[in-house]
Amino acid sequence: MMKTMPSTRPDSSATTRIRQRLTVTGVVQGVGFRPFVYGLARRHGLAGFVGNDSGGVFIEVEGTETAVTAFHDDLIHQPPPLAHIEQVTVDWLPAQGDRDFVIVHSQAQAAANTLISPDICLCDDCLRELFDPANRRYRYPFINCTNCGPRFTIIKEIPYDRPYTTMAAFTMCPACQAEYDNPLDRRFHAQPNACPDCGPQVWLEMGERLSVIGNRLSDIGLWADEAVRQAQALLAAGQIVAVKGLGGFHLACDAANNDALATLRERKGRVDKPFAVMAWDVDAVRRFAHVSDEEAALLTSKERPILLLRQKENHPLSPLIAPGNKTIGVMLPYTPLHYLLLGTPSPISNLKSPVFVMTSANYSDEPIIKDNDEARERLSALADAFLMHNREIHGRCDDSVVRVTGNRPQATDHRLPITDHLLPLRRSRGYAPFPVKLPYTVPPTLAVGGELKSTFCLAKGEYGYMSQHIGDMENLETVRAFETAVTHFGHIFRAEPERLVCDMHPGYLSTQWAQEQAAQAGLPLVAVQHHHAHIASLMAEHRLDGRTPVIGFSFDGTGYGTDGAVWGGELLLADYTGFERAAHLKYVPLAGGDAAVKRPYRLALAHLWAAGLEWDEALPCVAACPPQERRILRQQLEQGINSVPTSSMGRLFDAAASLLGIRQVVTYEGQAAMELETAVAPDVTGHYAFDLAGAQIDAAPVLAAMAADIMAGVATAVIAARFHNSVADLIVRLSLQMRAQHGLSQVALSGGVFQNVQLLGTAVQQLQQHDFTVLTHRLVPPNDGGLALGQVMIGVRP
Repeated sequence: MMKTMPSTRPDSSATTRIRQRLTVTGVVQGVGFRPFVYGLARRHGLAGFVGNDSGGVFIEVEGTETAVTAFHDDLIHQPPPLAHIEQVTVDWLPAQGDRDFVIVHSQAQAAANTLISPDICLCDDCLRELFDPANRRYRYPFINCTNCGPRFTIIKEIPYDRPYTTMAAFTMCPACQAEYDNPLDRRFHAQPNACPDCGPQVWLEMGERLSVIGNRLSDIGLWADEAVRQAQALLAAGQIVAVKGLGGFHLACDAANNDALATLRERKGRVDKPFAVMAWDVDAVRRFAHVSDEEAALLTSKERPILLLRQKENHPLSPLIAPGNKTIGVMLPYTPLHYLLLGTPSPISNLKSPVFVMTSANYSDEPIIKDNDEARERLSALADAFLMHNREIHGRCDDSVVRVTGNRPQATDHRLPITDHLLPLRRSRGYAPFPVKLPYTVPPTLAVGGELKSTFCLAKGEYGYMSQHIGDMENLETVRAFETAVTHFGHIFRAEPERLVCDMHPGYLSTQWAQEQAAQAGLPLVAVQHHHAHIASLMAEHRLDGRTPVIGFSFDGTGYGTDGAVWGGELLLADYTGFERAAHLKYVPLAGGDAAVKRPYRLALAHLWAAGLEWDEALPCVAACPPQERRILRQQLEQGINSVPTSSMGRLFDAAASLLGIRQVVTYEGQAAMELETAVAPDVTGHYAFDLAGAQIDAAPVLAAMAADIMAGVATAVIAARFHNSVADLIVRLSLQMRAQHGLSQVALSGGVFQNVQLLGTAVQQLQQHDFTVLTHRLVPPNDGGLALGQVMIGVRP
């Protein structure tokens, strides 16, 4: 919540000239705040000045008390559209007799709490100018103003001024400079301001750089236009084009072309994992997906995330976009170049406007590629052509991914412009690096997250600065990108960590990196249990002070337990100081490690074995396992060979998917569970029952009932629904037990399993019917992408 902190007020009358100094913190740089203040002061007849420093915006105003009060009210209640005011501090000063109001040069400060704006989609004013033949920026791929365009990805240092961005390489022409210098112009101090005469350029290179389409003409707009048209022609012909965007390259192809999709999957080695698509507007999206009013609002929001939507049947797009899935990831254009690619008529498909696959240009689990030379070197085997530009991307930033849930939150502090039903799955472009407001101030701390969906959190004072999505910390490329991003955050937020926090897992590269850094710098290092961090991240997001524990359900695929086992189906009574493991799924042997995770039928057979159920070949999971492998697996289970115990709820979902014959072999993380969710029949109320014996949650009765239903010919969709209902019922039963035993009433649902909106919605609804306060994620993902926030809160406790 925005706060106003006044100092002592001197005696004065309504007509006496007074002077105030206002210090404004929040997202107030690079969002048109100074010209807004300038216009506001002029409108109220005030004198003084406004400027930036590394801590935010400083203002001095002088005039009558009536005018100063009105100025102050308008400042707080009518800020620029991209601004987010956190705090306004007011100091009273003696009047100096100034008669004019001016904008002064930026000042630097050693310590800073400046909140950096994320990259924002093209605004409506710039979009109109982009397609206005009379405008001097007609069809210019880098049109922007103070209300839109790149921010975080071009910032090298603070304060946010052009010399400290990647736009420093482009000297403004007289026309652009005049706009930049005019406080009443929409482009006043718009740091990326440019035009075809002085700004960045776009060109098209064919694969292996055999030729370049376009020449260096005086009219760069024509040159760029030809490159765009040629790229469209290549896409229409089924080619794959690498397109440089705000935070990195995308690989683009025609979303209606099966051959193009098959080629992209083959080249990228991406067998089944869904691709995201980009369409011109909501009407275009509605031709292939169902879109509610709330989903339409998210699609058109200034953040422009990828939104998971339900596909329509018999739509015109290729089924290879999301095989085995009833959802599709969709985003609308967010850069001028995207609009140019989509906006010119071209015979790409039978849709009224083209739809492109837009997937991150990288190899599996590696960071998105952002530099031209790196793209030429590493994407030559993937792309047929490259739509390049010469505006450097300083901070790589992948697209954010969100979905809408059916439940409304009860207690959340909206630090971001989001809808009530938003569930973030990947928090990156459009949201990062906007921080999470912490429940109390913390010393400078760096938490490094986990292994999958890597992010980190650099915390200082009352803010936790969550990084953009980086990738899976399983390779050297991701570690290097991680290090670069940590250094970037340290610069722009003026924070030098005094301690580091990591996951307990000794094999995580993030843990090993933190150990090395702590040893080199002589800093304390705190290792945090994985599932405790999940619950703490949710508590921090809701700004809980931690004085009262929550009933925390931490359900995911894997996490290192304090006993050395693989945890993942945990009920924790948790605060920031510690946790009690009140209950967990009964251990089941995970035989073969990665082999079991990649072949869910092995998980299903292990669960059946642990439940004392026969491996009947009429069950799909048994039939899927070759007889010889079956014999070896039974021996592993009976003798404990190459097996580790796991209490993972994520693995139970995988086993259920295999048991039902939905997915026997996976090609990407979470595939089996996602397809199980997709298979659920609507409006099924029945459920199976887990056995609760002390701290052990036994899934054997659930598996036995599922197997019986399968043998009885019950529809797969009905069994899938009953399984989801069973897990929701388990959550409610355990919550009622904890309330009866401990008097607790807040339930926290975190971990990757709660990306499943079928489960999440059912559990929340039933918990609320029992008068629980239910905490779910709205600001950071429930998966490991939100882990670092919880690590900070645990790591700073004594």
